[in-house]
Amino acid sequence: MITLSDMGSALMTVWKRCAAVFLFLLAMPVHAQNILLVGDSISAAFGLEISEGWGSLLEQRLTDEGYPHSVINASVSGDTTAGGLARLPGLLEEFEPELVIIELGGNDGLRALPLENMQQNLSAMVSLSQQAGADVILLGMMIPPNYGPRYADGFAQVFHQVAEERDVTLVPFLLEGVGGVEGMMQDDGVHPTAAAQPLLLDNAWPAIRLWLDSIE
Repeated sequence: MITLSDMGSALMTVWKRCAAVFLFLLAMPVHAQNILLVGDSISAAFGLEISEGWGSLLEQRLTDEGYPHSVINASVSGDTTAGGLARLPGLLEEFEPELVIIELGGNDGLRALPLENMQQNLSAMVSLSQQAGADVILLGMMIPPNYGPRYADGFAQVFHQVAEERDVTLVPFLLEGVGGVEGMMQDDGVHPTAAAQPLLLDNAWPAIRLWLDSIE
């Protein structure tokens, strides 16, 4: 005969097992929905508070619009495409991003580094990201015309070539409406002001929003 005491003991055992399973599930790591931003001083908010930068504004907009993604801003002032390529494997392994936003090349251009190397580095970064299961958005740049039309035109074309060859979304010029505009650039003429950061986000947002819509 099963007594009330036996039933109580059995129910207690079941409850303990369910509680153990629940605690185990809570302890399991949850796959973060990360967006990895790999850039230079333009995305590292050079000369500003990091909270003023367009990368931080992007995370705030994602939160405001109800998206669960976190922005990992791995931008480093002064970085080149070679530096970004060297850092990328570790970043991909650590953060397992769903999307990688690449904003590099400006320092390659300002140092007049070989465009062939820049193209190879960007292409390799895209390839590594895709192999890790991430989508990619490439943010293009332009350099001043005093570098000569041949180099300046070739520089801008690199981004188009990489985007076409690797089949990724390209924002042709992140600084559209900012570069050379009074009040939008710091005194060095290179880095955007705090007032320009929302414009940078607006320039990149359509591509980011398109990606967000595509994964829903």
